[in-house]
Amino acid sequence: MAKHGKRYRIAVADFDQQGTYEPSEAIAIVKKMAGSKFDETVELHLRTNADPRHADQMVRGVTSLPHGLGKPSRVLVFAQGDAARQAQDAGADYVGDDDLIEQIEGGWVEFDVAIATPDMMGKIGKLGRVLGRRGLMPNPRTGTVAQPQDVGRAVDEAKGGRIEFRMDRTAIIHVSIGKASFEEDQLLNNMTALMDAINQQRPSAVKGPFIKTAFLNSTMGPSVRLDLPSTLAMKIA
Repeated sequence: MAKHGKRYRIAVADFDQQGTYEPSEAIAIVKKMAGSKFDETVELHLRTNADPRHADQMVRGVTSLPHGLGKPSRVLVFAQGDAARQAQDAGADYVGDDDLIEQIEGGWVEFDVAIATPDMMGKIGKLGRVLGRRGLMPNPRTGTVAQPQDVGRAVDEAKGGRIEFRMDRTAIIHVSIGKASFEEDQLLNNMTALMDAINQQRPSAVKGPFIKTAFLNSTMGPSVRLDLPSTLAMKIA
């Protein structure tokens, strides 16, 4: 079993690990415990009651965080002609077609979001093994397959706090809500937007409670267990 450092052990001693905390309390605790030399990411972990073996119980979606994630998103766009020019004008970091496909086939994946126009999907289908496992494959459900006239808007959203969430094979959703340097209200607003979006994606096939447990932590800090009723009640007014 991995041993925790002195800072981690001191942090754990400052709160009740067996207790549950309302979102605002948990955020304050997590910020206090984020004492690394770098700006730690604040992460939300939700264990769902969905069965990932069934397609009708998969949870996946996107939302925009009002205060972003505290880091710039590197956006790549597969497009040609006018759509490519729109992407460049909107500030996409990489724009192209066959040239980008060749680079990615060679192992290059230095970007955070990939957007494609429908006419490019046939070409990039062969990249599924590379992009799919990293959650980077363009998908209509996540708004990353955009009509040529909508490419600029898609790039703006990707640059402006758009985040994707998805359930993994163990039925857990892991997602970032910002940086430890954010103000408490900023993290709370981001978490509210995220929880609202996740609740809206509850599969109708899931029986009983949708979320079983919820935890908040920073990159290097211990997890704080969230009070479920108040967490699930988070909704954009």
